[in-house]
Amino acid sequence: MHKGLLTSLIIGLAALAASCGKDPAPATPVNTSGERVLVVCEGMLGNGNSALTLHRPDSNQTIEDIYQDVNGSPLGDVFQSILLIGNQYFLCINNSDKILVVGRDDFKADGSIYVPKPRYILPVSETKAYVSTLFSDKVYIINPKTLSVTGTITMPFRNAEGMTRVGDKVFVATWDTAATAVYPIDIATDAVGTAMAVSGRAPQEILEDREGKLWVLSGNEAKGIESKLTRLDPTSGNILKTFSFGTADPLKPVFNKTKDTLYFIEVSYSGGAANNGIYRMGIHDAALPTQAFVAASGFQYFWGIDIHPVSGHIYIADPVGFTQRGKVQVYRQDGSAVNTFATGVGPGHFLFD
Repeated sequence: MHKGLLTSLIIGLAALAASCGKDPAPATPVNTSGERVLVVCEGMLGNGNSALTLHRPDSNQTIEDIYQDVNGSPLGDVFQSILLIGNQYFLCINNSDKILVVGRDDFKADGSIYVPKPRYILPVSETKAYVSTLFSDKVYIINPKTLSVTGTITMPFRNAEGMTRVGDKVFVATWDTAATAVYPIDIATDAVGTAMAVSGRAPQEILEDREGKLWVLSGNEAKGIESKLTRLDPTSGNILKTFSFGTADPLKPVFNKTKDTLYFIEVSYSGGAANNGIYRMGIHDAALPTQAFVAASGFQYFWGIDIHPVSGHIYIADPVGFTQRGKVQVYRQDGSAVNTFATGVGPGHFLFD
């Protein structure tokens, strides 16, 4: 799985520094007004070919690498996630050990923050955000205003991954094969609180539903650890429901805009049809779905999914094996197709803006 598992040194901004202070014009004129869909394209590990794809649903215009077009330099190696904070996009470039900061209006690089193997960012105030990281036991604290690291939080296990905020606490999933719990962090003190046990091992993703309950996806199919989905009360720590996936490999759960329906991907790398596609379930369902909502074709698998917060359209990313340009398929809630557009290599996450 493309998780950015090797260390590399990427001098990603060399071309920009050599541009004599003159910003190159975009290859395609960019209309910065109106709705946009940004697609995180990981690229192939070690190739430094990640990309930020911009798609305009109103005009059906797509620019496959808007950062490269505007700045004249590549993003780096393994583009993991993107988040809008204020009027800037924060891009976690995992294997290049940096967070790139880009202006929302013009996509020009505003700076970067050195963080080893950054995964996801969660703001907790105007001047503080948490950054989860791979391979270490640290959650980094950054100041989005000054673009600086202001501290670290030591977690009980390595590989801090998914994070979500509930009230004055941020709950962190540490994707370590020995971990069996998620951990709350007090956002006022940055202190790690008492562990809340989940079903299974290696918690990776964590979300909050419309009733304020947590959903935690755990497991590591590559290491023989069965995936499980736990519904958890963040106040009492009680496990409310447990779902076991058996041999299926689920990933990247997301809620719909009303947070009462959970969508997730199941992946089969062997080309089989079973346990391969997009699945969905209500938060009060008694069992996991057995039929795919959108099935993957033979020798195809999906790598990203998100739900548009206004239209409710379902955006599904197909990496096409990470060996060529990817694509995004858009569906309505009834499963009917809306659109398809091309992306950079390895599309895996979305940001709607």
